Amino acid sequence: MQFILRILEGALIGLGAVLPGISGGVLSVIFGVYKPLMEVLGNPLKNWKKHLMLLIPIVIGVVVGFLGIAKLLGFLLDRYPGPSVFLFLGLIIGMLPSLFREAGEQGRNKNSFIGMAVAFIIVLALLICLMFVLNLSIPFNFFTCLFCGFSLALSIIAPGMSFSTFLMPLGLYQPFVEGLGNLDFSVLIPVAIGAVVTFILFVRGINYMLKHHYSVMFHSIIGIVMAATLLTPFESELLSVAYASAGAIIINLVFAVIGIVCALLLDKFNSGVTKE
Repeated sequence: MQFILRILEGALIGLGAVLPGISGGVLSVIFGVYKPLMEVLGNPLKNWKKHLMLLIPIVIGVVVGFLGIAKLLGFLLDRYPGPSVFLFLGLIIGMLPSLFREAGEQGRNKNSFIGMAVAFIIVLALLICLMFVLNLSIPFNFFTCLFCGFSLALSIIAPGMSFSTFLMPLGLYQPFVEGLGNLDFSVLIPVAIGAVVTFILFVRGINYMLKHHYSVMFHSIIGIVMAATLLTPFESELLSVAYASAGAIIINLVFAVIGIVCALLLDKFNSGVTKE
């Protein structure tokens, strides 16, 4: 029974990893698997036997939840791009209060807000440059799939970060989830490579930051999320469909509100769960 429960928890983590605004890392904290996961990723040769029986059902569930929801998301983004993106934006906005609360668990100081402001400005400037100044059309290829893998891995090892934060304003989220849902190995292989390299390079650094600079790190994540969310509605492919008419705008705003409400309800549920 415990094995099945762990598979269900893993499925929810996988679901959270792919849904915009919901962090798989946060859900792994809630279910008590974040610390053993980071221990294994930080030193797999030493710690894999210690946590093997815990992580096997979790990994099975993550794969099932992740790939299962990816197919549905690809369909929704293809058929209903405006309402889908605004629903996801609502989810992201609705999760900001819980992320801010999480960031203040160990107190706040001026460095916390400096980190948030600096991260916001840097990411906002970078995205404005890519989206409007250079007006680049970012192709979906092997190298951008590597970036997708980096973003995915970061959303797992940095609680509060959702990989959609990086991918949606660049127009990479839809082809990414479609590739996952269709089990396209030209997407899966570079994504896996990008994720593994990210785990190798960043897990110990993330562990250090969480231990020694918890508040600054989490407030910086908030700055990144805010900057990306602010520019997502102006992604080039979205402009032609999301604002085509007054009716379309109203429908999209309604879905954004629905997303906010759903995220707030999820936060209320999460707040009632005791972290192990």
